[in-house]
Amino acid sequence: MTKPAITDRPALAFNGYLAMIVSLALLIGAVALGLLELARPFSSGGPNFSTIGIYAVLAVLALYALSGTYSLQPNEAAVLQLFGAYIGTDDTPGLRWTIPLFSRAILSRRLQTEEVGPLKVNDRSGNPIEVGAVVVWRVFDAARAALQVNNYRQFVSSQAETGLRHLAGSYPYDNWSAHLAQPAATPTPEPAAVVSLRDGGDLLVSELTHQVAQRLAPAGIVVDEARFTHLAYAPEIAQAMLRPQQASAVIAAREIIAQGAVSIAVEAAKTLAEQGVLYDDLEKARMISNILTVLVSDKDASPVLNIGANHKS
Repeated sequence: MTKPAITDRPALAFNGYLAMIVSLALLIGAVALGLLELARPFSSGGPNFSTIGIYAVLAVLALYALSGTYSLQPNEAAVLQLFGAYIGTDDTPGLRWTIPLFSRAILSRRLQTEEVGPLKVNDRSGNPIEVGAVVVWRVFDAARAALQVNNYRQFVSSQAETGLRHLAGSYPYDNWSAHLAQPAATPTPEPAAVVSLRDGGDLLVSELTHQVAQRLAPAGIVVDEARFTHLAYAPEIAQAMLRPQQASAVIAAREIIAQGAVSIAVEAAKTLAEQGVLYDDLEKARMISNILTVLVSDKDASPVLNIGANHKS
């Protein structure tokens, strides 16, 4: 039979200021009465050592009671145990007091960050990539964090890394690599329909947060946010994988240049015709070709422009 998970419940804890005042009053009173009894003259029967012993016991008990005080800052919680048995959780800030036999483990409930990576993993297409993230988390159930796992901070680190690895392996790095990774017999989806790590945006942030939060919930830890801090191809393939992107950029620039060059060539031919320059179709094609060569080429060109000639039959 599975035992129910440990969770926060109110602890046996009280106002520490009142407990300290009572303990100090008891201590001072016991010490003072003991000293008075010890100084009692022999003419009056002398000191009663039984009474002094009682005062000594009271003083020791008062000192022991003082050891039950502890302080909590805002967003802190104390998990109380008695010989290994869970007693309860106290999260009231200020000076507190509990039975001195109870052991206390104080945990912070403040927001904390955990940096993961950069890690080297394979994306969905099998390409090695480097990915890193930062996780913002906090303890919401102190009893679980203290008693369900051996070291909750180490647990956060390992589970955040596991969640990041799982997410990075579930998506391609970018759209074009996912397009190339499709088998030949499989219908290739439209590039815009493929969710990639590079362009996933808030969708992947939400999924990464869910992945990590799901793994940390058994330890009483909630994840407020998880975001990528590093995303790149692994160095050994970075140059090769960037070539298609560079080629796409060059092709797009060439298309714009070619469209502009055609417009300029057509306008030049039209202007020459309006100025009365005569040329046949062959010379017109040669002139347009030379203009396109000058405009489209990324190197200096020295074209010969034949703008027309008169022919007599």
